Amino acid sequence: MGSRTGARRAAAALGCAGLLCAVLGAVMVVMVPSLIKQQVLKNVRIDPSSLSFDMWKQIPVPFYLSVYFFHVLNPNEVLQGGKPQVQERGPYVYREFRHKSNITFNDNDTVSFLEYRSFQFQPHKSRGLESDYIVIPNILVMSAAMMMEDRPMSLKLMMTLAFTTLGERAFMNRTVGEIMWGYEDPLMNLINKYFPNMFPFKGKFGLFAELNNSNSGLFTVFTGVKDFSRIHLVDKWNGLSKVSFWHSDQCNMINGTAGQMWAPFMSPESSLEFYSPEACRSMKLVYKEAALFEGIPTYRFVAPSTLFANGSVYPPNEGFCPCRESGIQNVSTCRFSAPLFLSHPHFYNADPVLAEAVAGLHPNPEEHALFLDIHPVTGIPMNCSVKLQLSLYMKAVRGIGQTGSIQPVVLPLLWFGESGAMEGKTLQSFYSQLVLLPKVLHYAQYVLLALGCVLLLVPIVYQIRSQGCKDAVSSPSLAAQPEQLPGPRTPLLQESPRTAPSPRA
Repeated sequence: MGSRTGARRAAAALGCAGLLCAVLGAVMVVMVPSLIKQQVLKNVRIDPSSLSFDMWKQIPVPFYLSVYFFHVLNPNEVLQGGKPQVQERGPYVYREFRHKSNITFNDNDTVSFLEYRSFQFQPHKSRGLESDYIVIPNILVMSAAMMMEDRPMSLKLMMTLAFTTLGERAFMNRTVGEIMWGYEDPLMNLINKYFPNMFPFKGKFGLFAELNNSNSGLFTVFTGVKDFSRIHLVDKWNGLSKVSFWHSDQCNMINGTAGQMWAPFMSPESSLEFYSPEACRSMKLVYKEAALFEGIPTYRFVAPSTLFANGSVYPPNEGFCPCRESGIQNVSTCRFSAPLFLSHPHFYNADPVLAEAVAGLHPNPEEHALFLDIHPVTGIPMNCSVKLQLSLYMKAVRGIGQTGSIQPVVLPLLWFGESGAMEGKTLQSFYSQLVLLPKVLHYAQYVLLALGCVLLLVPIVYQIRSQGCKDAVSSPSLAAQPEQLPGPRTPLLQESPRTAPSPRA
């Protein structure tokens, strides 16, 4: 009797535990998605209390700038009208350091900041030294020549004389360090003396001189603390809501984020839009595929084929014109009127005639396509590689002898890739708090629900079996009936004994 009572109590206890697990699992099914969303929103907004604030303030991910130069092999032939032949040199790799300063939280749910960048050469990651010499077009000479194309012949002859006096030529042989960070040039000094606001450079001219130890302008972005729907979106850049470099309101719009974080809870229908001060425009990337980065689910976003398309191929880009072949963007209006063009490396995704006009170019998506891998739940980049090319449009200008007989060509100067991937303690912390913990909670709710259902079956099964035993005990049993001894069978119907006939009276 005592064992039955103990079993009954154990079954009841398991049933109560099952009910508790089932209720807890059901509550988690309802509440966990909401709790995860609240936790993500709390930790991705720009607020000193959020988990990602320190990451936003000073990017812990090691970024690298890899630069490839197009060394011109036949400059004399090009001057005589021949086809340019180039050789890719590099990469010359620089470690890129970024940090934000002058961080000011405003009353309208925005924060303003300056982001400073500095670069350090990494010889062990590079294929060459900063002392390597590269032959490339003389940007100052060719740009000045193009600006004088429609000026009177007398001015052109004066410029030719000035170039000759200063020893300037159409091509120059400079070191990587000089091309990157600046070199003394008498023409630069002359221009700064008589046209002080023509170039942003003072003293030295270099393609990346204005990027090192400098900021990319004053950004004001929404924090998402009061209005989550606008989180990370740019409100103003240098106090402007739109720029004035281009010829349409749509092209001048400052759209998207500052290019470091995006709104969480993405879907394949989402796009990545950001404003790039270096390109002087907003850019939009599109979803390509879902993938994994170090066990973390990501969405890969890539550049659409229309990113640098000209206005005839993609009408919304008409505002970036005057245009040339599709696949290159004229950035002269925001680059001191120099005939510079932005594109993908080796003219990837551009009109084939551009690559065919220069020997030594081999565009392919594996090496020259850009991408960003984003964690869709948080909107934080996990792995990125942004690749762009800078080219110079050059041709012979009648009246300026230094341009010789150069045939019109868009000649690549260099291409660069900015890459970075989350790693080390930052990756481990991100994985454990924003990936592993939500995943554990997600599976725990269903485990508790299933365990609760199983435990609830225990008292039910016990009750059914107990009831079956009781019925068996209370019903008649063959073993309880008296045993019959073997013997002759008794007829079912026995004949009545016959009585003798009574005597007749």
